[in-house]
Amino acid sequence: MARGFRLILATYLLLMLLGISHRGHTTPPRLRAQRKQARIPAGIGREDPLRIHIYRCIYVLQFRSNLIRPGLDILCFCADICRGSTIGVCYGRYGDDLPTPDKVAQLVQLHNIKYVRIYDSNIQVLKAFANTGVELMIGIPNLDLLPFSQFQTNADTWLKNSILPYYPAAKITYITVGAEVTEAPNNASALVVPAMQNILTALRKAGLHNKITVSSTHSLGVMSRSFPPSAGAFNSRHAYFLKPLLEFLAEHQSPFMVNIYPYYAYRDSLNNVSLDYALFESSSEVIDPNTGLLYTNMFDAQIDAIYFALMALNFKTIKIMVTETGWPSKGSVQEAAATPENAETYNTNLIRHVINDTGTPARPGEELDVYIFSLFNENRKPGLESERNWGLFNNDQTSIYSLDFTGKGAVDVTTQANVTSAFGMWCIASPTASEADLKNALDWACGPGNVDCSAIQPSQQCFQPDNMVSHASFAFNSYYQQNGATDIACSFGGAGVKTNKNPRGEGGREGPKLTLDMVNAINNETGYDDCLYLTAGAAGTNKTATSNATTTATTTTTTAARSTSSSCLTNPESCDNLEVVPSMMHKLSHLVPISCIEGASPDDNAAVAAADDCYG
Repeated sequence: MARGFRLILATYLLLMLLGISHRGHTTPPRLRAQRKQARIPAGIGREDPLRIHIYRCIYVLQFRSNLIRPGLDILCFCADICRGSTIGVCYGRYGDDLPTPDKVAQLVQLHNIKYVRIYDSNIQVLKAFANTGVELMIGIPNLDLLPFSQFQTNADTWLKNSILPYYPAAKITYITVGAEVTEAPNNASALVVPAMQNILTALRKAGLHNKITVSSTHSLGVMSRSFPPSAGAFNSRHAYFLKPLLEFLAEHQSPFMVNIYPYYAYRDSLNNVSLDYALFESSSEVIDPNTGLLYTNMFDAQIDAIYFALMALNFKTIKIMVTETGWPSKGSVQEAAATPENAETYNTNLIRHVINDTGTPARPGEELDVYIFSLFNENRKPGLESERNWGLFNNDQTSIYSLDFTGKGAVDVTTQANVTSAFGMWCIASPTASEADLKNALDWACGPGNVDCSAIQPSQQCFQPDNMVSHASFAFNSYYQQNGATDIACSFGGAGVKTNKNPRGEGGREGPKLTLDMVNAINNETGYDDCLYLTAGAAGTNKTATSNATTTATTTTTTAARSTSSSCLTNPESCDNLEVVPSMMHKLSHLVPISCIEGASPDDNAAVAAADDCYG
């Protein structure tokens, strides 16, 4: 058995080296070239056993195994998980009357945002995002670079007091040291790398250097040329700062973080850049004369310019991360392109472009993590009007324009702070949502969302039907009704959808009328409770076990005047001759207007109210 396994494994390794996939297809030349690049998995030491892991993306690595046993070459599978490109959001707080961090954390989860960048290490923000699963990129402001660069003890103390008490509940994955330092009034470029080294040393002491990545963010101002992309080059004025920075990034496998704004390229070069090209809407292509690569949008061209600039300095393995990009929704007179429509277009196309792992012309299929700027408008920012209007949400947490962070399609959201009436509206699970998304949203609603989910626990009145859609719908609607029935309260990251039809199915008291056959079928379904759904024309569908405390009586055969009951059920106004025993009233009340049921006592009406509790 062991020999057979070794033979199979050896054959698989050989096929991988020859560029043949497990499905028998030849691996593309570009991917073969990528797989030939030797990479040593971080953290492997002499004492570590060799483990083989197979993931969705597999890289075959060859390295001198003197890290484990001197003198032996070993082939292994890379333990990197190719999770795909990601979309995050920047959470700036330079504004008045912004929501509290707790409310922001809820908002982020409602919209299924998994990655958030903040610009400091604010304790209240870290507490708010604790145990949410949202990955945080925190920052060290430029004003703090001097003490962090001068003394290791300052970095150690900061980590001990500001990070460790909240980690790992607050899922911190990146620390940015300084922000666009070359653009800052007091150019602190020389302080960045020493500060980064001290932060990394502090993390190493705490055993977190392999869990939290250290880098620094930059503007495109570090470039001296960005067009054509193949001629991309860094500004030589920053060489004293960039060379040690890039060496640090390459050594510790940290990304080069850059803020990219096609909006500014368009605004400042109206005669050279088309609006469609900046918005990912161009039907034409721009050709790089040196490489022949075709570009349909400004974003890709700017990314590739950085790739070529890095390669020109022989830093070919450093990845790029976009830590800011976006489009303003409002501007001054000279900023005509700053509109909600253009902002929605840019960010929607950006998300789809990134989530699809499109890559760039120079790096097709390359994963790229991107953060959209910004969560809220920040009215205290100086400068032109657009500087204060990059937000995705108003201060009351309503959306400025429609945006779906999953890249699957726009979500209907409010553009004003008005609240939709709860009367006649419900929130249920989206039929297109995956079970994983529904579970995550359900867990949030029953946890941080403060929904009382006891009714959908086993043996409780709304546990049946026992499936994710039903349980999620109960929780979604409870949250929706408790929070003003606003559009945003039914988002759940795209997992929720509003409806004006009673989610008890076609069985709401406002729903379609019942046929006699349906009445008889329901009559024979002892204990039918109808907590969540009933499909019209299919009585007994989604039937549940008896759970309502008011339905303990044995079902008694309903006696109806056959000559007139059919017309009553199809025409509720003619209900004179329909007779229903009180013990059956709660079953029929969801399906027949109350006027259709004779013998309805106050106690029976209470039974109806109890059954109604499943959807409020």
